[in-house]
Amino acid sequence: MNVAVRAVSPWLRRHGWFAGLAVVGGLLRLTAMLGYRPALWFPDSYTYVVTAMRPRPDLVRPAGYSMFLRLLEPFHSFAAVAFVQHVLGLATGVLVYLVARRWKPWIGALAAAPVLLDAYQVELEHLLVSDTLFMFLIALAVWLGLGPLGWRRALAIGLLLAAATLTRTIGLPLIAVVAFFLVRYGGLRAAAIMLAGALLPVAAYAGWFQATYHRPGLVGSNGVFLYVRTMTFADCAVMRPPPDVAVLCDPRPPGERPPPQFYAWDPASPLVKLPGITFTRETDELAQRFALLAVRSQPIEYATSLLTELARTFTPGRPIYPDKEVYDSYEFPATTPPPPVRYVATVGAEYAEQYEQGPIATRIEEPYAGWIRAYQDVAALPGPLVLVILLIPPVAAATRLRRPRPDPPRDARWGLPWTLSVALLVVPVATAVFDYRYVLPALPLACMAAARSLAPRPETPVAADLPGSFVNNT
Repeated sequence: MNVAVRAVSPWLRRHGWFAGLAVVGGLLRLTAMLGYRPALWFPDSYTYVVTAMRPRPDLVRPAGYSMFLRLLEPFHSFAAVAFVQHVLGLATGVLVYLVARRWKPWIGALAAAPVLLDAYQVELEHLLVSDTLFMFLIALAVWLGLGPLGWRRALAIGLLLAAATLTRTIGLPLIAVVAFFLVRYGGLRAAAIMLAGALLPVAAYAGWFQATYHRPGLVGSNGVFLYVRTMTFADCAVMRPPPDVAVLCDPRPPGERPPPQFYAWDPASPLVKLPGITFTRETDELAQRFALLAVRSQPIEYATSLLTELARTFTPGRPIYPDKEVYDSYEFPATTPPPPVRYVATVGAEYAEQYEQGPIATRIEEPYAGWIRAYQDVAALPGPLVLVILLIPPVAAATRLRRPRPDPPRDARWGLPWTLSVALLVVPVATAVFDYRYVLPALPLACMAAARSLAPRPETPVAADLPGSFVNNT
């Protein structure tokens, strides 16, 4: 026992701040699991379960998260799924700390705190949605990308990015971003190996999608969601669409229209009114034609709308958006949520009962549920602080350039996590809609970047002197 204490004590003295935060984060997640059993449901959850139990590509969402559910299906427990997602959340905090601790351990602990302690992060992990898995895969890929780049590590980064892309399609543009930085950090060979590891699995999935629906792509909803995006500003009097496209116009002024999500799901939407299901090839292509015409005809309005929607990320107070139903899905509920009523969701609920081999309704257990609700009332990362975290790296870099005497060398590799975090915030807003849950996967990367931008460059070689490395890292 004394030997174990002597072995652990030096580690705790050095990493005590992080260990304390990790313990608190673990207790928060345990409280959520005790208070809400087996897990919390989101409208998308049921579609994921259908794909898990009846494997085939989905028209709206890639099947990566469904395969994750299928992997855990032998446990017949959504509580086990929630537990694994909580572990992935804690593991993401560990990755942030590993990247950020280079300067000082307490700085690393501070960088990991939003992932470990934010109440909405804990709630997101307890929801049966793809974002926690996606967040962990991207964070792991970045952690590998900031280390010595041998061919095995480059290949692993590619495979992780492929898994992330097949979990959320926003991962696809991230592959190009990572390739750009790997050319700089590891050379063309590292980037080529990474691209092979990323694109081959994605191409295989695209082949499965093609064989199933006889149309190219990973999903069949890109045009629909871009249409949804443009309905915040699209003016058909300005666009002058051809008659077949004009059926998607909304005569109401943009300021009087419902939230963008209405146009993809509500029966009163011009798009949903069209014959057949919303995501047929013909409907998706028609929606894409409308959306591209709107962007070409009203580029200033599109840019203004994009900035307006992006600003919601940094708004104080977390105002209700897009509507109370969706907003409430990100709050720990005080009462048991009602069962689903839409057809697809009811089918998913039947499959979910097969998965669970029992009832799936969320059971609220007090006092644990009350404790985590009270915590959520006070422990959310403010929007303005997200903006501050994002601004730290470019401001730190600009400040060093303006000084007459250069500072000691700093670690310049903050660019990879910073660019990815910005992309994760901008791309959904540019191509679909703003959603509060889309912000959370960007935060670990932003915190990594902020800490790395302030940390001194390591004095020892990072890659050139290590076996299997391509070139010297900068």
